[in-house]
Amino acid sequence: MGRLEDKVAIVTGSGQGIGRGIAHRFAREGARLVLAEWKAHRAERVKKELEELGAESIVVPTDISVHAQLEHMVDEAVRAFGTVDILVNNAQTFTPNVPFQEKTDEMWNVSLLTGPMATWWAMCAVYPVMKKNGGGRIVNFASLNGVLGQRLTVDYNASKEAIRAITRTAAREWGHDGILVNCIAPGAASPVYLAWAARQPAEAERMQQAKPIPRPGDPEEDIGGVALFLASEDSRYVTGHTIFADGGSWLGRSNDRVTDDPATWRRPEKFSRIRFEPEEE
Repeated sequence: MGRLEDKVAIVTGSGQGIGRGIAHRFAREGARLVLAEWKAHRAERVKKELEELGAESIVVPTDISVHAQLEHMVDEAVRAFGTVDILVNNAQTFTPNVPFQEKTDEMWNVSLLTGPMATWWAMCAVYPVMKKNGGGRIVNFASLNGVLGQRLTVDYNASKEAIRAITRTAAREWGHDGILVNCIAPGAASPVYLAWAARQPAEAERMQQAKPIPRPGDPEEDIGGVALFLASEDSRYVTGHTIFADGGSWLGRSNDRVTDDPATWRRPEKFSRIRFEPEEE
């Protein structure tokens, strides 16, 4: 406990799901929280939860698709707490799942504004504060969807891969300022996942069982734990990385596990070996 004692952390999208989980985990470690959420009632609910943990927090209603509101978010954090040590760019708006050719300009605009643009705006807003402090931690959010090029989410995929590029570039440019920038690609029981799993229970179960760790991640303990590592001194020599906190989904599906009995995975103890030797002249 106390790994973030007296640190000030902004968490966007902190009213539910992964953002709420990270806010709880940071609060347990002594951080003061800026709950940036476009639905203020959600953030107020989380604020009450954090008060029960003895943590100090403020709510800043924030629409991340508006540049000025992200600058206001950082200004309010500095006004309330004097500084910002940690920025978690968790929030992003989803668009409908439709085939590649049916994505609209409006869907693309939503994904790009709330994804790479919002991430970049928030980072630029917090940069002078962190530089003045001699350093800071920025945690961005990517997705395995973008890495794998999943169907029906081309705009989301592209936006998340853009965030990974932004992360690497900032890590390279801002490292000399003591600002470390990393990404998490999560697989968690977020509200979006839970809603989908409720509609497609068989598919959700099949997807989870295909993973080495066959369950969805807990927003606070699993994803929040990785965010805590990246926000703390434990990650002092880590920057520019994407950590796949997804129970091993990034490994892809394996074709060697035919049954659930580990005894059937072994090779026979006796086997023949063909030796390949150069032909004699």
